[in-house]
Amino acid sequence: MTASQTLDTRAPVRAGAEVDIAGTPWPVFKLEALGAGVLSLLVVALVLGSLQAGVLLGAAVGAVLWTRGWWRTAR
Repeated sequence: MTASQTLDTRAPVRAGAEVDIAGTPWPVFKLEALGAGVLSLLVVALVLGSLQAGVLLGAAVGAVLWTRGWWRTAR
């Protein structure tokens, strides 16, 4: 046994689910974040009648879900 084999304590990297879009693999959490952001934009814009509020809330929802998904896969 070599020294590098005994000192390697890294955990194996787990691969997340991916979807192939135009030859590029996209993690599913990114697509979910984009979908939730667009959906919240539409709902808020229709309910409140304010496109500005819809864009702000949609961007916030998308950013939070995207970051949460990245954090889960990075750990």
